[in-house]
Amino acid sequence: MEKEKKIFCGSGKKQNETWFKASLNFDEISKHVEEYMGKKYVKININITEPDKYGKTVSLTIDTWKPTEKASNQPTNRPAVNAPDISNLPF
Repeated sequence: MEKEKKIFCGSGKKQNETWFKASLNFDEISKHVEEYMGKKYVKININITEPDKYGKTVSLTIDTWKPTEKASNQPTNRPAVNAPDISNLPF
């Protein structure tokens, strides 16, 4: 499987153990908007890195991962998980 090129959309700095500051490139992010249940989202990856030449230690990239599609017309041989036993029902 070929590794996809990362799409950088921002950067930032770690301020302390629980606080990060980052700037997002809206022009880049707007190209990757997805809609789900009437709302718009962009999935991003937040990576802690070594400081770059500007002292930035946080790298933001677009999450482009998509699940692989399975063939929907092929039966599975796995039993249903937590399926109730209906063999002794009175009707």
